[in-house]
Amino acid sequence: MLNSAGTDKSLGISGNLSPADYQAIQQFLSQNCGIELGDSKQYLVKSRLQPLLAKFELPSFADLAAALQSNAFSAQKLKSAVIDAMTTNETFWFRDERQFAELRDNVLPQVLAQKNGSIRIWSAACSSGQEPYSISICGLDALRASGKNRALQIIGTDISEAILEEAKRASYSDAALSRGIDEATKAKYFQKSYDGYQLNEEVTRQVRFQQFNLLKSFAALGRFDVIFCRNVLIYFSDAIKRDILTRMADSLEPGGYLFLSSTEAMPPGIGAYEMVRSGLTNYFRKPG
Repeated sequence: MLNSAGTDKSLGISGNLSPADYQAIQQFLSQNCGIELGDSKQYLVKSRLQPLLAKFELPSFADLAAALQSNAFSAQKLKSAVIDAMTTNETFWFRDERQFAELRDNVLPQVLAQKNGSIRIWSAACSSGQEPYSISICGLDALRASGKNRALQIIGTDISEAILEEAKRASYSDAALSRGIDEATKAKYFQKSYDGYQLNEEVTRQVRFQQFNLLKSFAALGRFDVIFCRNVLIYFSDAIKRDILTRMADSLEPGGYLFLSSTEAMPPGIGAYEMVRSGLTNYFRKPG
């Protein structure tokens, strides 16, 4: 229970977040994962990081801020936990359904017609796996419609190790499936399990997951035919957005496609892409 001073009396933990401690957390997140917190997000920091004080037996946010500035090996788990808490965001199946319809009905058929060999797709900031698995389902449908037998390789990356472990399990509750999965898709691609629904192997075997920080070089990931980078750039500064999108263009094959969310625009000054307008949705293509 917290008293009026913001202290958990049973644990001796102070919930007060001073301006200096908030600034230290801002700086840590900016330097380590690119997240730019504004000056009025104290409520978000407190709500997401307060549980870590008890978990790591820290008396106050001042102690947490000091640990984040430490190079000690013992602080690494805390740092990872802070990043996990601040970067795990809402996701659901076939988010922005028109983009997935475009992927299935137009983009993938074009890629299949233009190249031989496997098709590679990157889902950046994939959270608990709904996006890359939605891509995999679209890929299976597109392959069946084309009558072609091609390998589809989807890599889902996220900075959070914890959320990737959840994604790898490919097991989802009724509540999670209710957000974007209709009954026909559920019957076709999921099996009932003791605690929810398990995604079929034909979907999961096309997807692999990897912990990855978008501030790092993309070179080790290889090149892609399609990249999904949706609902993550909004947390970065304009300079970091431009840097990420420029490097993603370098990671795309000529003629490759980039999907941002329907509410995101390409920052001005990036000439590596051309916009594709199709029906009620837009996305981007690398000329070539």
